[in-house]
Amino acid sequence: MQLVESGGGLVQDGGSLRLSCAASGFTFSRNAMGWFRQAPGKEREFVAAISRSGSITYYADSVKGRFTISRDNAQNTVYLQMNSLKPEDTAAYYCAATGTYSFGTYYSKLAYYNYWGQGTQVTVSS
Repeated sequence: MQLVESGGGLVQDGGSLRLSCAASGFTFSRNAMGWFRQAPGKEREFVAAISRSGSITYYADSVKGRFTISRDNAQNTVYLQMNSLKPEDTAAYYCAATGTYSFGTYYSKLAYYNYWGQGTQVTVSS
């Protein structure tokens, strides 16, 4: 069971990045997926989540309209397209997976997710 994030980096205010999370060792299509982030000195927070089929997505208010989560079940990969980045988006970004049901109720809760990647750093300069 492995989740590997990539695509992080340094970008200027207003720029874009696309994060990827490649999954292996489990049935990807049976897991809802989420993206979370953690800035230095702060708690890990919810960013976006997507259902098993990809038909349902949720976003934190702080990223709504700027970030887009998507998935490719054939490629066992989930993505996070981040546009109009701001310095306050600077954080380590983590993808997470869960095979548990009740996605619509718990999608933003850290404890809902069973598996986590190691994270990729996103730094937005002003």
